[in-house]
Amino acid sequence: MRVTRLLLLAAGIGILAAFQPPSRRAALKDSLAPGSRPDAPMGRSVAEPTPITVYHSPSCGCCKEWISYLQANGFTVKSIEQEDLSDIKAEMGVSARLRSCHTALVGGYVIEGHVPAADIRRLLREKPKLTGLTAPGMPGAAPGMDTGKDPYEVLAFDAQGHSTVWAKH
Repeated sequence: MRVTRLLLLAAGIGILAAFQPPSRRAALKDSLAPGSRPDAPMGRSVAEPTPITVYHSPSCGCCKEWISYLQANGFTVKSIEQEDLSDIKAEMGVSARLRSCHTALVGGYVIEGHVPAADIRRLLREKPKLTGLTAPGMPGAAPGMDTGKDPYEVLAFDAQGHSTVWAKH
């Protein structure tokens, strides 16, 4: 049964990637790196860390704090530093109104900004038909910012740029 689930997951990723621009196909494929466990039963802890690739400015302190937060929450982070992230954001379908300071790829999804680890884990567990999650702007209470207590929302967004509230914090 486990092999069947893995084959179905691989086929699904291949189909999803086939309908994406070539550069996005590579990013989607790379975001599900060896060692990830999309086949893990729900509700069980998984020993292997979840791989995530984070694109961020080399001079951004809050991006580095969010990376540390992810590592403390069971993610293995591949950090890619670059000054201008506008191309990667556009390529990954993150509209201007949904943008934040860094962009990450995990399990075929885009994570924009200071999204909490629990929201990312829920996304990977539920596997909805979405482009990804975003915490638009730079909410002070979000992980890696930790400068305030004001409530904020994490939004789910699709390829057309439509968004809905995924979680309230």
